[in-house]
Amino acid sequence: MEGAAPVGAGFLSGYRVLELAGQESLFAGKLLADMGAEVIKVEPPGGDPARLMGPMAPGVDPVEASLLWQAMNTGKKSVILDLETYKGRDLFLELAATADVVVEAYPPGCLEDMGLGYRELCRARPELVMASITAFGEDGPYRDFVASDLVIWALSGLIYICGDPDRPPVRISLPQSWLHAGADAATGAAMALFHRGRTGQGQRVVVSALKALERVAYAAHILWDARGRVLKRQGSALRIPPMGTTTPLIWPCADGFVAFYLFGGQMGAVSNPALTKWMDDEGMGSEYMKAMDWPKFSIGHTPQQEVDQGVVEPVAAFFAAHTQRELWDEGVRRRVMVYPVNDASGVLAEAQLKERGFWVRLAHPAFEQELTLPGPFVKTDEGLCLVRGAAPTLGQHNQEILAPLGLEGGR
Repeated sequence: MEGAAPVGAGFLSGYRVLELAGQESLFAGKLLADMGAEVIKVEPPGGDPARLMGPMAPGVDPVEASLLWQAMNTGKKSVILDLETYKGRDLFLELAATADVVVEAYPPGCLEDMGLGYRELCRARPELVMASITAFGEDGPYRDFVASDLVIWALSGLIYICGDPDRPPVRISLPQSWLHAGADAATGAAMALFHRGRTGQGQRVVVSALKALERVAYAAHILWDARGRVLKRQGSALRIPPMGTTTPLIWPCADGFVAFYLFGGQMGAVSNPALTKWMDDEGMGSEYMKAMDWPKFSIGHTPQQEVDQGVVEPVAAFFAAHTQRELWDEGVRRRVMVYPVNDASGVLAEAQLKERGFWVRLAHPAFEQELTLPGPFVKTDEGLCLVRGAAPTLGQHNQEILAPLGLEGGR
């Protein structure tokens, strides 16, 4: 198991975390596990429904086949408890008495109705910290609303600024709202543990996914507050005042796309002449570009047709004749600001991530080959944040965790 961590090393070593079922809490639990906490995933009979979230690996037991599950549950343990039964709830209260943190994402009021709210848990463990992940918080008119990732992105204002200006907004391709909320929950739990270490007092941390994404959209909010202007969708082009002349930001190349900023003035005084010479060296130079005094070039004061014919079209033709790797390698050498737009395979092949040991390879009993998964989110000399093992199989730690509480074998 390449990349596995030594037992006991971590920012939060010695703390026990109970993470209740649900996709919303996955990332919070993972971050706490990476920091060394013992994170116990409490799953219902049949498994956490998040185990069925795609993409799914072919030929693998469906309860273990989710690649998202495998990535989001590294370093955790799994026990099966049926919280729909009195026996399961009583056992969870016993387990909570041994824990430092409970992470949950149930609808507001649901755990209280089950007799497992924060006050009830504190009777078992007075200094307990609870991190609750919600869509909108535990008060306000949206308190009881159910929200998908799309709903949260829409209400936060982020979707409005995603896409091209001449068509409706677009959703992002990979759901992320619960990742932002999970990161906030893990941070809040760590802060609460620090506070407990100083005062002896536990507390409850409530995270709103909507509020988490509001901070992501801070630029749009600041623009409105400061100038009364609504931030518009930029699309894949850069619109420069005063004439509104546009230049592409994303350009097709021979095997995909690259990002290239065609700056005017002093900002482009290095990259633009270097690109011009590169194009000329390969017989693809533009006379317009070769004659340009780049430090004095103002895109926003140049008519669109002139910029298109003199710069955009020859640059586009040059990029289209080269691969991402060719443009990246030679661009670095010549100091041209052109970058590959990586897909998943491109990210996996990135030399920088490889050199820093970001990827970890983990063996899992349900898979014939090792899984390549993202590594820790921070790097320390002491290895205080590390991926500490593969995701658990369903109920893998029933005996280890539940037997000391008097339940032999699990359930």
